Amino acid sequence: MSQQRWVRLSTEKPTSAVYVLGSEISLDVCGSAPAGAYAFQVQKTLGVNYVVRDTNISQVPSRVPRWPLDIRVEVVVTMNKSSRRVNEGKVTISYYKANEETPMAKAVLLLTCVEISLDADSSRSGTVTKKVENKKEWTWGPEGSGAILLVNSDRERLGAKDMDNQDEKVGSEKDLKDMSIMILTTRGPDNIFEKYQLVLHVSASENDKVRVFHAQDGKPVSQYPAVLGPKNASYEVKGNRNQEAVFYVEGLAFPDANFSGLVSFHVTLLENPPEKFPAPPIFSDTVVFRIAPWIMTPNTLQPRTVYVCRERKNTDFVDAMKELASRTGCALIICEGEKNQGDRWIQDEMEIGYVQAPHEWFPVVFDSPRNGMLKDFPFKDVLGPDFGYVKLEQGDETPSELDCFGNLEVSPPVTVRGKQYPLGRILIGSYISRKENRQMFKFVRDFLYAQKVQSPVELDSDWLAVGHVDEFLAFVPAPDRKGFRLLLASPSACYKLLKEKEQEGYGDALMFEGKLDTCDQVKIKCILNDQELRSSNEYFQKSIDWNRDTLKRELGLTEEDIIDIPQLFKPATLEIVAGKAIAYFPDLVNMLVLERHLGIPKPFGPIVNKECCLEREVRRLLEPLGLSCTFIDDYKTYHRMYGEIHCGTNVCRKPFSFKWWNMTMP
Repeated sequence: MSQQRWVRLSTEKPTSAVYVLGSEISLDVCGSAPAGAYAFQVQKTLGVNYVVRDTNISQVPSRVPRWPLDIRVEVVVTMNKSSRRVNEGKVTISYYKANEETPMAKAVLLLTCVEISLDADSSRSGTVTKKVENKKEWTWGPEGSGAILLVNSDRERLGAKDMDNQDEKVGSEKDLKDMSIMILTTRGPDNIFEKYQLVLHVSASENDKVRVFHAQDGKPVSQYPAVLGPKNASYEVKGNRNQEAVFYVEGLAFPDANFSGLVSFHVTLLENPPEKFPAPPIFSDTVVFRIAPWIMTPNTLQPRTVYVCRERKNTDFVDAMKELASRTGCALIICEGEKNQGDRWIQDEMEIGYVQAPHEWFPVVFDSPRNGMLKDFPFKDVLGPDFGYVKLEQGDETPSELDCFGNLEVSPPVTVRGKQYPLGRILIGSYISRKENRQMFKFVRDFLYAQKVQSPVELDSDWLAVGHVDEFLAFVPAPDRKGFRLLLASPSACYKLLKEKEQEGYGDALMFEGKLDTCDQVKIKCILNDQELRSSNEYFQKSIDWNRDTLKRELGLTEEDIIDIPQLFKPATLEIVAGKAIAYFPDLVNMLVLERHLGIPKPFGPIVNKECCLEREVRRLLEPLGLSCTFIDDYKTYHRMYGEIHCGTNVCRKPFSFKWWNMTMP
């Protein structure tokens, strides 16, 4: 619906008004009518259009095209193009007494048509498009509209100490590419705007979420002034009005619990009043942006870069990661000892996702609140050109293991009871109802929920000593069904496998043969006869089964989508986590997935027919899906420290081909 402005008329002197192209002027015909007037007539000059909306048309006199003077009769005026001179258009309202042919009075409206339009890429085509309907609203879906804004959180400038959006400067032409363009078009007679102000503004509750730079013709980008942002909520646009003023907009904050991600920019035409009075508005145009969410990437997306920490004792492990990465053609970045200071848990320290707009995308590392010895690595070494960074303020709260990002995973795309999640769903490890529990920080969970596009699911992980979801689940690509399989650690499957081997006559085969001292090695039959170990695993299996039901329900899975990977756990002995589960042998689901190549912890299971029976079983389950299983020794450097391969690696992946703004939201 066109913006409509009510204009009062006078029979004493002509009324001058600015008409903004695309709007409507509704004339106050009755308010200016002299006493005794019964009807009125409308006349207009070339270039002016009008319609009369009459709800009581039966009273129109038959001899002349006059309308009854009635509050139910409305005259709406429009114009087609910008005026070349002031007061170019004219509308005359003639008032008549009943049964008289000569007008008793006239009211004259002089009109100057100007064009004022604030536009962005509301059609999501990658370029600014004008005359887009509903640019004041932001809607989801392939038929939706509304502009998109990136949080400009990378660091393009060499030598810069912070992200690009942490100062009021444009660093380079490349920096501009991370911003969204907004264009203010103004056209009209050269001197018409002398009586008016043109103000670009944003809500005071939103100005700390964005920054706007005004492009200056003929000047380097470093001299573009910041005109809106945390310090300024409004900016008067001056200069030649027959122009297109170009603005570059960057995001400063991601959606969060107290911020929907929507930001509205307005341009308002104000009449210059006497100095002591506030300026009355004449016209306002609005364009709405949504700040792009931070999006996680599942194992099914193509890897670009693998990250791993190197220290004195894990050189062989790093070499194995290098070999695995080379098979998929992705780069390997090694965080050396002087940077990691013995902290090898790079998965726990950060999670790499991405942001995307129609014109640009780049990966963004989410720095966890864990703050171990690796705490500086995401900011100092991952943040850079076309690689963003985000960290949430946590105050004085002390993080727990559940605040590490090994406790943060995401599923591949799923459909649940008819609802599509084309970017998958985030999985967060939490607790259910134990007396003493741990939970991921609320501010992190609030942030993840606020991104909206990967609706989180909370799982029970507090039965584990470390408490991370990657200890009992993983997703691997598959050529059929939903395009993936969910792998779940399964004590029941492990006991079944070991029982079969005992029945085949291998009850004396040793777990950990050649890996531990002779006294620590254990036979299959001894594992099966250890009632305390069995009862513990029965409890752990119940916790996994609870999550299995949750995952089936929340991800729309069936049993055919799930593969049980044999795994045993044992109760931890540390007092702080006594009774909670740790992996009995290297945790097979805690793997690195690089396309079809899997880096799986070497379990050192019982040797049957010259082959580890656990490795053989995993191959039997996964190789029919076209997956290649490489078993890597992480026993001393990771497993004994309550972690595995996934905990010690991280991956930057390519984005989804599906664009998040095309999602259909309820």
